[in-house]
Parts: sequence; C-alpha cells; structure tokens
Amino acid sequence: MAPRSHATARQVRLGTELRRLREAAGLKAREVAGLLNSTSAQISQVELGFAGVSEERVRRLAAHYACTDEALIEALVAMATDRTRGWWEEYRGVLPPVFQDTAEIEHHATSLREVVVTYVPGLLQIPDYARAVYTYVHPDLPESELTSWVEHRMMRRTVIKGDNPVRYETLIHECALRVRVSNRSVCRAQLQQILDEIEQGHATVRVIPFDQDGFGGAGISMMYAGGPVPQLDTGLRDAPTGVAFIDAEAQLKHLRRLFLKMRAASLDPTASRDFIHRLAKEQ
Repeated sequence: MAPRSHATARQVRLGTELRRLREAAGLKAREVAGLLNSTSAQISQVELGFAGVSEERVRRLAAHYACTDEALIEALVAMATDRTRGWWEEYRGVLPPVFQDTAEIEHHATSLREVVVTYVPGLLQIPDYARAVYTYVHPDLPESELTSWVEHRMMRRTVIKGDNPVRYETLIHECALRVRVSNRSVCRAQLQQILDEIEQGHATVRVIPFDQDGFGGAGISMMYAGGPVPQLDTGLRDAPTGVAFIDAEAQLKHLRRLFLKMRAASLDPTASRDFIHRLAKEQ
C-alpha cells in the first residue's frame, strides 16, 4: 500500500500509540520489521501515521510488545479499522486540514470539556457570530471560502446535538459573553443560543465572572476530548500555527488539573444560566 500523502491527527495518534508500545517493550523498529515481514522504513511509516495497519497486525504487535491492556488493544484496533467518512471529509482540500482533524476528534470523543475566555465556544456559536469572528481575523478570506468556514463550524455542532450526542461541558469567561464581535442583535441572539443549548441539555455551561478573585487563567483556551480509554484522551490548545493536538500523559494531566482549577473558579450551572439570562436582557 502506497504511503498516504497526508495523515490525519487520528491516524498519527494510532501510530504514536504503537510506537509507545514498542518503545515500552524496549524494541527497535528493525526488530519488529521481521515479525511483520516488513522493513524498518515501513514500520516508521506506520508509526508516523502515513501507512495503514490491519487489525491482525495491531494484535500481533500488541502481543509481541507484551501489552495486556485489552481495552487499549481493542481501541487501537477500532482506530486501525475505522473507515468512517464523516461529514468533515466534504471539506478536505477546501479548508485547512486542522478543521477536519478537530471535527474527527470531536466525533470520536466520549466526552468534551472546554475552556474559553475571549470567544464563545465554537460548538455553541451561531452563524452570524462565527462569520463576524472569521471576517475580523481573516479579512482577506474570499466570500466562498468564508461561507465554507462558517458552514464547517455549524456542522461541528452536530456532535452535541445529533442522535448520539457527546457529553459537553464548557467554562466560559464573562469576557467572551460580553465582547460584541458583531452588533447588539447578534450578541443577544448568541446569548439566547447558549441558553437554548443549556435548556435542551446539549451543554453544561459554567461562567467565570470578572469579579472572581484569584483567577489567573485568562490566557488559557483549551478543549479536552475523552478517548475510549484514558490513554487515548486528546488535548487541543491554540498555538501560533493553529491548533496543537496534545497526547503526552504529563501534558494531559496538566490540562486536567487546569480544567478542574478553572471550574472551581466558575459559577455552578444554575447560577451560570441565570447570569447569561441577565446579560441577554441587558442587550
């Protein structure tokens, strides 16, 4: 099979986990190649996500690496054999790859936890709000591309509203709720959208108010996607080049601690709903 020209974040993650199992077993790629009647270069392609791997090979590798975690093995097999062509594939080649990677990670997540300070979370945005943000940040974006960007953002919302919605909890700073990215009408509609999602049970929303003492997390924005097993959790953080996907356990542990620390600084869901309702009435 010819190597892929582009590996998705999910394909890269599968390869990363196989590499971690190999390294934990103290084996070199060339030592494993013989087991699969392959070459060290081909093993590297698999571990980089540029080559696929069959269920049978995943199981053989896991056994060779003395991995006894059946839940992890089954999760890796599922990743290796997944042939899902989700809605995001329609945008491949049209939008930056990170858009598809983010949507795919959200689709396969068992839970989503998010922290936002400056903008309303993408999963809760209305079209006019998303368009205003994209237009401001990317003023030279052609109208046809802008429309695709907004459509993609709206399609992402199916992960919390579809037939099998994922559990979604978000911490939103008061700043994001008050910043008027467009006009008063859009701001009011956006706040009402958040209230509707809360009412319909699509999202658990907690607000971090301006007057919260000891809050030093204003520069933090992140999403934490729960995997089918804890080893396959994924963190998403804003980076200078776009979204950075985090899979190292030490960093994931840090993100979990940050989320809990920031949650402790937030209002409870009921008080948060009332807070947003008051803001909407001010508009």
